[in-house]
Amino acid sequence: MSKNPGGKTNPLLAAERADRNRKIFIQVAVAAVLVGLVAAIGIGIAVKKARKDDPGPTPSIAATGSMNAGGTPGSITDNGAVRIGKPDAKVTVRVIADLQCPACKAFEAANTQVLADAVNNGTAKVEYNIIAFLDKASTTQYSSRAANASYCVAESDPTKYQAWLAAMFAQQPAEGGSGLPDDKLIQIAKDAGYTDDAVAECITERKYDKYIQARTKDVLESGIQSTPSIFVNGKQIQSSQEIFAPGGLAPTIAAAAQ
Repeated sequence: MSKNPGGKTNPLLAAERADRNRKIFIQVAVAAVLVGLVAAIGIGIAVKKARKDDPGPTPSIAATGSMNAGGTPGSITDNGAVRIGKPDAKVTVRVIADLQCPACKAFEAANTQVLADAVNNGTAKVEYNIIAFLDKASTTQYSSRAANASYCVAESDPTKYQAWLAAMFAQQPAEGGSGLPDDKLIQIAKDAGYTDDAVAECITERKYDKYIQARTKDVLESGIQSTPSIFVNGKQIQSSQEIFAPGGLAPTIAAAAQ
């Protein structure tokens, strides 16, 4: 066995040791980077999943604010409909509509007064399921933005909701265009009496967008094929006369109230 005379450092061994330590350091550093990268990817995936799964805010109408001097109660149903009218009304009318839908505009024009009268005299409560499946009919997702505005105004004051809805349909933009801009949606709301800044903020921030997409999916998966789809006490109305003729739904509501 040879020995290092005089305890001197062997340059070759020192070089090998330094090289080995350098390799170990590089391997540890690479491993640490890989662990950090995997962790970062995992966190990124988790964050994206959490954002995707987040249902977003849920609209509501406070019980204390659901009725003002006008005497018209409002609420949000389990399926996301804006319910206008007295809870104990004999007749329930359900309206499934998209604010970009021309046929829905025709229904509204024909029956807006019928539904307003039925609510005001206590005969019926009307549940408005405003969905957003026609986003492709505009370049700015107008259906979703308009449906969001529907919740914004409803939770602010349901007593003005039907008048607001009539105004929205009256100013419905043509399909294939850009749709009404947010400032126009805010102006329509203000003209209907919604002057609270919170309503304007709700519209511009698209506060209920995720909720709308989820409820639209639910409605379409329930078997609804087109809009408007109208139900009176759970029975779907198929007659074009009842849906599109001026005042056409009045006899149906009157018969259901008997």
